[in-house]
Order: sequence, then C-alpha cells, then structure tokens
Amino acid sequence: MMVGFRLKAAVCLLFYLVFPPFCLGIRSIRTRDIDGRDVLGFDRFAEAPEYRNGRGCQVSANDGEFGLKPSSCDPSLVHIAMTLDSEYIRGSIAAVHSVIKHASCPENIFFHFISAEFDLASPRVLTQLVRSTFPSLKFKVYIFREDTVINLISSSIREALENPLNYARNYLGDILDTCVDRVIYLDSDLLLVDDIHKLWNIPLTGSKVIGAPEYCHANFTKYFTDDFWSDPLLSRVFGSRKPCYFNTGVMVMDLVKWREGNYRRRIENWMEMQRKKRIYELGSLPPFLLVFGGNVEAIDHRWNQHGLGGDNVKGSCRSLHPGPVSLLHWSGKGKPWVRLDARKPCPLDYLWEPYDLYKHKSIVAKDQPSLVFSSSSSSPLMEFTSYL
Repeated sequence: MMVGFRLKAAVCLLFYLVFPPFCLGIRSIRTRDIDGRDVLGFDRFAEAPEYRNGRGCQVSANDGEFGLKPSSCDPSLVHIAMTLDSEYIRGSIAAVHSVIKHASCPENIFFHFISAEFDLASPRVLTQLVRSTFPSLKFKVYIFREDTVINLISSSIREALENPLNYARNYLGDILDTCVDRVIYLDSDLLLVDDIHKLWNIPLTGSKVIGAPEYCHANFTKYFTDDFWSDPLLSRVFGSRKPCYFNTGVMVMDLVKWREGNYRRRIENWMEMQRKKRIYELGSLPPFLLVFGGNVEAIDHRWNQHGLGGDNVKGSCRSLHPGPVSLLHWSGKGKPWVRLDARKPCPLDYLWEPYDLYKHKSIVAKDQPSLVFSSSSSSPLMEFTSYL
C-alpha cells in the first residue's frame, strides 16, 4: 500500500515539474458513506425518463459499438460545461433534465461537469449520482483544484460569489480536451425550455470569442467602482469599445480562439489588479466584462431570461422580461428549490418544479446541506480525470 502511494506521489510530482502549473492526471478518490452505505442520497432522486434522438440526428461515432465509452472528440456532439457541487446538485440535475428533455438530439449531447476538489461530496459520489439519475447520459467529471484561483479571488457583496468553483469557467480552455473546440457554458440555476441545438448553432462571427445575450440598457458603470472610473489608465480599456452588460451564466465559447488568445491569462490579469486596487464588487463577472465587453456576439435575449432569483441581497421575486423565452435563469440570491421547500415560492418557481427530480424534499432541514456524510468508508477506489 505504501509503495503504491509513493509511486503515485512520485508520478504526480514529475508531472507537476514538467507541466506546471496545469496538469491533466488521474486521481483515486475514496467515497464517503452514511451508516456504512456508499450513497449520496441516490434514492432521493428519481431516474429521469429516457430521451432518444429524433429523425435527422447525426449518428454518433460510438453508437452501436458495444463496450466503447463515448469520446468527447466525436464531431457530432454538442458540448455543455457546468459546475457540479453538493450545494447546487438539485439545480444541476434539474438543468440537465431540462436540456435533454427539449433537445431534438439528446443522445448527441456531452456534458462536462467541473467539480471542486474539496466539496462535501467527492467527485466519485457526484459521478455516481449523475449516472444513477441519467443512465444513458454522455458526460465526464473533472476535478478543479481550488488553489488554481483561490489567491486571485477578492471579497464580494455576497459570500456565494466567492466560491472558487464560480471561476472554473475561466479555465475551460485548459480543463477540457483540446479536441473540444466549442462549448456552451451553463449555470446550475437555470432551465432550458427550447432545443439546445438552436443555441449551439449560433455562429460567432469575426473575432468574437464568446456569444451571450447583451443588455445595453443596463447601467454599465455600476459594475465598477469609482476608483476604476476615476483612473484614466484603467477606464481607457473601454475607450474604443461600446460595452454592454452580459450575464456569464449562459455563454457560447469558441475554445480555439480562447486558447490562441490566452484569454484565461487576460482575465487573471484583471483579478490580480483587483487584489491591488478594488475596481469592482461582483465576483467573477467584472473580469469578463473588462475583457469581452463591447466584443460579444449578441444572442437573442430569449436565451437568458436572467435575474429570476432577485438581487444579490434580498432575492425578491421578479417577473420575466418581455418577449419569447428559451431559457429561464434564477441568477441572484433566491433559488427555486430553496423557496419551494420553504413554502415561500415566487410565481415563476412553479415553472422550475416539473424538472425537479428530487423526491424526498421534506427531509432536508432549512439552512442545512442536503448531502451529509460520515468520514468512514470501506468502498473501493475509483479513478477520475483530474485538473491539477
């Protein structure tokens, strides 16, 4: 046992020295259990219905080949990246359910789940939960090392916005396989009520690296401090652009352009500036505005009816924006599953409820995590792709 541990440690050290600061490797992770059982409340989530491709869907390269695992390099796939953690697992499951339910080719969707290294639930357990809820889903779970970004995060107006996993979207170009050249990033507190393939097929023209619904009527200046706007060098970043607010919870991303332009580093540069001089208040959003504001492929507002969770302080009820709806997004403090369980739902929360696969809602105490584990385990080890 000790020899094996030392061998793994030596291999990890070698990879770190050869490929700093990022590395793709394999970690063995022991699951946690409740009363000796290897569970994450599997019985609390109902298995989703089986959704099949409609006519005209491209046949996946691995379809019908027994024993082959689906490859993320299959060109017929639609790639979706989401974070996956114990706090938002119920929202994530509902979001995935909504995507495949309304997709014309649900079997051609590949989910890339980014999990925190030190989450209450291990990536192994989260993987098992997703597999038990969606047995036929094509997906992969990656481990995001929080020390990648923890020293770049500054305090925000709401503690939840300081979660390192919120910054995982900055590193998708490094985390995902290099063959994945395009991805849709989705937050965990939303629902699709339209075909995801429509969003996937929206072109990113010219030099555009990302596409998102823009809101040019919003007061853009409020997203940055007076110290930012009073500094002639900093505020000059928008001198030749006409920036509009956009929400980073729904983005189409060209990962080829992202990698070539080293946009991860550009975002990190602004985060480092924030550590020296407070230039914004809102977590992971402002660096994206600084880098991409005024150079975003404008997508129809129907693809992000955001703000349904209210503001970042009170989480009050809000109504839909005028116009058609393809995606409902509970950004803000209020989350539909929390308000429904507390029997204080907003009217639009009832639209989220049919996608909720969580069965035993009554056993979750208010303000307590829904997934609780003891530290003991006798379960075998399982391997995961890890982002180091």
